[in-house]
Amino acid sequence: MRTLLIVFGFAAIAANALQAANATAGKAAYDKSCKSCHGADGTANPAIVKMMKVEIQDLKSPEVQAMSDNDLKKVITEGKGKMKPVPSVSGGAADDVIAYIRTLKK
Repeated sequence: MRTLLIVFGFAAIAANALQAANATAGKAAYDKSCKSCHGADGTANPAIVKMMKVEIQDLKSPEVQAMSDNDLKKVITEGKGKMKPVPSVSGGAADDVIAYIRTLKK
C-alpha cells in the first residue's frame, strides 16, 4: 500500500511539472502579442504611450512584479483601462507569458 502511494505521489509531481508555465514559450507569445506596446524588455513603447495617451507601467517595476499571477492573467485576458483583452494569449499561453514577465524582474 505504501509503495502504491509513493508511486502515485511521484506521478502527481511529474504531472504538475509538465503543466508548469514555460517562460521560453511565454517570451515567444509576448514577442508576438505584447511587445509592440510593452517593449522588448517590458518598458513601454513611447510611440504607443503618446498615440494612445496612456501610461503603461514598466513590467519590470516592483508594482507589476508584486501583482499575483491571477491578477496579471486577469489583465491579459480581460484587459484594463485602454488595454483590450488579448485573445491570442489565454489559458496556458497566459501562464507562459506571466512566467516570462517574472523573468524581467529588476
